[in-house]
Amino acid sequence: MTLHSLPLFVRLAGRPVILLGSGEPADAKRRLLERAGAVIVGEEAAAALAIVAIEDEDAALAAVTRLKARGLLVNAVDRPEHCDFTTPAIVDRAPVLVAIGTGGVSAGLAAALRQRLEALLPAGLGALAERLQAARPALRRRYPDGGERRRALGAAMAAGGALDPLAGEGDVARWLAADQPRPTGHVRIVLTSADPDDLTLRQARALANADRMLHHPGVPAAILDRARADAARQPWTPGVAASDGLTVELAMA
Repeated sequence: MTLHSLPLFVRLAGRPVILLGSGEPADAKRRLLERAGAVIVGEEAAAALAIVAIEDEDAALAAVTRLKARGLLVNAVDRPEHCDFTTPAIVDRAPVLVAIGTGGVSAGLAAALRQRLEALLPAGLGALAERLQAARPALRRRYPDGGERRRALGAAMAAGGALDPLAGEGDVARWLAADQPRPTGHVRIVLTSADPDDLTLRQARALANADRMLHHPGVPAAILDRARADAARQPWTPGVAASDGLTVELAMA
């Protein structure tokens, strides 16, 4: 399963970004760049990124051509086929940022999803992130093995867990002081659907915590993509050796 774009978070504070155009489209981009701390400059300035918010089609495409010839990555407002990057709808729970993008296909859909997520994500989500950052030394002492640490955090932040991010402000210190179960062993999941949206909560949680994925023939990539990005993936073979941590075996019914 391929991505039409690679989502990235770019730190722009104090860095120049070219912005061309006037009117509401340009003003909206200006406000977004200012929130990110970017220095907005004209076309002749040195920069790595540019946004073209010119309404006239010929003038806009000419500007896009000039900027791309200089090696800049360009966002052409309302012209997704000419965009090297797009700007997402944003849910801000600083330092947590949730970005929703449609590859420029439908800004309205991205905005609607943002509104739904605004109601779903609690205001204390950023505070939880900051407490987790402050607890890093204690986390490393409690769970010196990286895999064990990831599993413990995954279990704590699962639905209903001690640090469930959708349940409010979790008490990280209290969680660390308690004796936490560590997901290990071998879990076999027999899928009845190739659609990742049909995964049960328990199956999705196992994928999120897996250290190794063993997949039988026919398991689609869309299902494997729901696992942790750093989980090892290998085809299942008879008599495959056990490993440390949590192994999830996937097969189709």
